[in-house]
Amino acid sequence: MFLHIAKHARRTVNPPSDTWSAYCHDKRGYKKHPHFQVGLWDDHLFLWLAYIYEMPNKSDIGDKLLKNIDLITSSISNDYVISLDHTKKESKTLEEIDLRKSLERFKNVKKGEFLIGKHIDKNDPILKNGDALLNEIYKTFETLSPIYRLSMR
Repeated sequence: MFLHIAKHARRTVNPPSDTWSAYCHDKRGYKKHPHFQVGLWDDHLFLWLAYIYEMPNKSDIGDKLLKNIDLITSSISNDYVISLDHTKKESKTLEEIDLRKSLERFKNVKKGEFLIGKHIDKNDPILKNGDALLNEIYKTFETLSPIYRLSMR
């Protein structure tokens, strides 16, 4: 995996409100591939397995995820969240979202996205313990790895 750092320093027009690092198998870029992200909004840290709209094979990956929807629901616990837009900080739990409809939207809508992972509130004590935080990031990505591997086949 290769590390990609979001570089917003040069963006003077409409810079994003968040920043992140992305981890992907392609050293030339991450946006067109499934990738992992660790990033910050003003009120939380996010840990994502991200499928964003720039992926050329979204439909194929959407099919794989839909056919294996049980893998997703059985892999993640109630503290995981889903987002359908990487530019917004809001997310929902599996109980709050229609997963099948969300994956169909990701598959069929040109700007459709699917992100799954965790949020850690800015006041969570884990953020003051580097080892504990690294362990949480590792555990989260390990939990999401079967979904990632499925989408990479």
